Amino acid sequence: MSDLEMPINWFPGHMAKSRRLLQDQLKKVDLVIELCDARLPYSSRNPELNRMIGSKRRILLLNKADLADPAVTKRWVEYFRAAGIDAYQTDATKAKSRDTLDAIQRATRETAEKALSKGVRKTIRAMVVGVPNVGKSTLINRLYGGNVTKTEDRPGVTRSNRWVRVGTYLEILDTPGMLWPRLDDQAAARRLCYIGSVRDEAVDVYGLTISLLEDLKEACPATMAGRFHLEEPIPEGAELLDAVCRGRGWLLKGGRYDYDRCCSTVLDEFRGGKLGRISLERPEEKKKETPREENEDDGPEDTRA
Repeated sequence: MSDLEMPINWFPGHMAKSRRLLQDQLKKVDLVIELCDARLPYSSRNPELNRMIGSKRRILLLNKADLADPAVTKRWVEYFRAAGIDAYQTDATKAKSRDTLDAIQRATRETAEKALSKGVRKTIRAMVVGVPNVGKSTLINRLYGGNVTKTEDRPGVTRSNRWVRVGTYLEILDTPGMLWPRLDDQAAARRLCYIGSVRDEAVDVYGLTISLLEDLKEACPATMAGRFHLEEPIPEGAELLDAVCRGRGWLLKGGRYDYDRCCSTVLDEFRGGKLGRISLERPEEKKKETPREENEDDGPEDTRA
C-alpha cells in the first residue's frame, strides 16, 4: 500500500463544536440514526460515537448501498445484527422513505407505547449522525419529502444542528458530519478521503489516488483493468498511476502524463459509482464490531476551518 506524503489528520474547528453540541442534544432524543458508507462500513463509522451514544437506542443505516457489492453489504448487515446493532442497507437518494420510517417506528415503539399508556401521544425525536459526506442531509430530505436541508458532494456543508419535522409525531435533528481528532488508523483515514469525508485540499491527492487504485486492484482487479485499459501484470505505486494515464489517454503536450486530470477523474468516478458496485471492506476481515479503540487523550484540536 502506498504511503501518503503526510499523515491524514483533518479536524477543523467546527467539528469540535459539533461534538459538544451532539453530546448535549443526545439527552433530548429518543433514537440515534447512524449512517455509514456501505462501501466501507468499518472505516466510515466514528469510533467515538459508541461511547457518546452509550445505551441510547440506535439504528445503523448502510447508505449508498447502490454503489457497493450487494452480496458484501448483505453480509455486513448480518454482521452488525449479530453484534446487537439494528442495521439496514439503504440508498438515501432513491430508497422509499417508508422503509426508513418503518425502521424508526420499530426502534421507538416501546418508547411511544409507554407514553401512550400514560395518555400521551409522544412526538419521537431522532438524531442523524455520521462522518461527513455519508448522506445525512440527503436522508432527511427524503424523509421530509423535499429539499429542507442543504446537500453538496463535499464535506462540511452542514455546520449546525437543525430540527426537521417529519409528519405529525416525528422530529429529526440534522447534525454536521463529525470525524475524530486523531485518525490513528491511517488505512481508515485514506478510505474516508476516498469518499470525500476529508477535503481533497487537506491531503496529498497524488498519493491518495495511488492508494485508491491499489485498493481497487485488490478488491476488483478485472473491473479496474477494464475501466482504465490496463494490461497484465498491473503495476504498483507511481507506475500504476502512469499506466492509468496511458490507458485513458490522459496526456499533455510532449507525452507527459496529466496527473491532475487523472487524480481528479479517478476519485470522482469512484465516488460517483462509475467504476461499478465496489466494496472495499468485508466483515470477515474484522474480528469485532467496534471499529477502533478510542484514545481518551485526544490531543490538541485542529481549529483550522
